[in-house]
Amino acid sequence: QIVSDYCVQVRELGYRLQELISESLGLEKDYIKKVLGEQGQHMAVNYYPPCPEPELTYGLPGHTDPNALTILLQDLQVAGGLQVLKDGKWLAVNPQPNAFVINIGDQLQALSNGTYKSVWHRAIVNTDKPRMSVASFLCPYDHALISPAKPLTQHGCGAVYRDFTYAEYYSKFWGRNLDQEHCLELFKN
Repeated sequence: QIVSDYCVQVRELGYRLQELISESLGLEKDYIKKVLGEQGQHMAVNYYPPCPEPELTYGLPGHTDPNALTILLQDLQVAGGLQVLKDGKWLAVNPQPNAFVINIGDQLQALSNGTYKSVWHRAIVNTDKPRMSVASFLCPYDHALISPAKPLTQHGCGAVYRDFTYAEYYSKFWGRNLDQEHCLELFKN
């Protein structure tokens, strides 16, 4: 029951964040939710065992998320397991009590015509302690047509990305190495 309740609450949080992102782009609040359709929700519980030589391995190599939105619950007992790429440097995102890490995924970057950016991130292991995280992913339905909203392509700034379906994107994303160039580059106009 606890996990079920958690999933429902995280899904609602994700929908609310999508409404706020829509409004911040000057769109109707339900715009993103309508475009993405009946969104799937996936959850991953990740366990990273300790490693005496963490520089020799990654829990997960650098990547962006192929979905729309990721809501991550970090392990409060182990700092520095999540890193984000900023200005060419990997920076630790230390866990905060009563907080989630929210990652914009590739689909929201495309829908926002590049206004919002999906974040490059990676997971690293700790020398002494095991670490866990719980990631919840909101994913468009397979046939959702990902295309920037018309108001975001006006005033001389055309669509950055060509139209594609989520299924097409997802297939290309997993058909390559995770740490290659940003998969969205394959969909640029």
